[in-house]
Amino acid sequence: MVVLGLVSFFNDLASEMVIPLIPILLAGVLGAGPVALGAIEGVADAVAAFLKLWSGRRSDWLGGRRKGLALAGYLLSNSARPLLGFAGSWAAVLLLRATDRAGKGLRSAPRDALVADSTPAAIRGFAYGFHRALDNSGAVAGSLVAALLVGWAADSLPQVIFWSAVPGFMGVALLALGVKEPPTAASPRPPLPPLRWAGLSAPMRRYLLVLGLFTFARASETFIVLRGHELGMGVVQLLLLWAALNLAKAATSTRGGLLSDRLGKERMILMSWASYAVAFVLLGQVSQGHGLWLVTVAYGLFIGLSEGPERALISDLAQAGEQGTAFGWYHLMLGIAAIPAGLLFGALWHYLGAATAFSYAGALAVLSAGLLHFWAWPGRSAR
Repeated sequence: MVVLGLVSFFNDLASEMVIPLIPILLAGVLGAGPVALGAIEGVADAVAAFLKLWSGRRSDWLGGRRKGLALAGYLLSNSARPLLGFAGSWAAVLLLRATDRAGKGLRSAPRDALVADSTPAAIRGFAYGFHRALDNSGAVAGSLVAALLVGWAADSLPQVIFWSAVPGFMGVALLALGVKEPPTAASPRPPLPPLRWAGLSAPMRRYLLVLGLFTFARASETFIVLRGHELGMGVVQLLLLWAALNLAKAATSTRGGLLSDRLGKERMILMSWASYAVAFVLLGQVSQGHGLWLVTVAYGLFIGLSEGPERALISDLAQAGEQGTAFGWYHLMLGIAAIPAGLLFGALWHYLGAATAFSYAGALAVLSAGLLHFWAWPGRSAR
């Protein structure tokens, strides 16, 4: 579990040297706006989601041998991502970003299932929260490194993006050399049941449907960077804002996982989603940089509380021998909604303004929280 967390730390260090620069690259260099950003993030997330279902199910079919798929995914992402600095159009950014996320699609479900395989059920909320904390800590480090290279070393955006290859391949090497899979019995590969939506339990189906709706509210966090750019913040300021956002999430991810093991995963998710709704409405109302800072940090603190519980609940609801497939369905549901969600948010921003787009997301988050409580709560939906 710890080594997997460190792999995520280095990969996110590399990734977050690049991701907050994409809105700046699009708006400031390539002349593209929120619709292009929404299309890029939506398509990239959808590509990743479909691969997550395949790779998660494949790792179950391999009898729990998941490391090879995770390694291939990290290698693909860290080969494509540094090339973003050389993109000459938003279409090239879309292609490379989709390739990067394809790598994420290969690795995410097998990696999440590896965490479940190596962790007792009683502390899985803590395990996933700890993993997310290291993931978010890597994002903090990546943003700060990028700010250092831009602000003090005077590197150009393409140079910063290219340098992301160094920590990225450190993570690949750590996974290759430092992660040992739990031993599995030397037996024929187990037959898997048909891949059918109806084959999932009723609580899992309801939970996934609500998560799909919440994805329409959970707009890409790169829109926060675009909001700061719209308010006149500089590149270094935006990178530091991105670092602060991920530091806030890292500060509460482990705590949220621990609390979910004690108080219940559903309650932590419900509180986080309700706070998300308030924060996104406020993001659309801020008119100055310091207001954006305050709301962004508050948003990060509350959303970090649910990152571990969301995944741990999937693990709890999964049937025996189908951890990888369950996480594949989880990521697929998020990805199915990603393209229309990104495009709709970007279009609302472009035609009606940022305040309308963020308010729409806040309203959907409230609806999602209500459905989670009154319809998809596992204890209730099992009846």
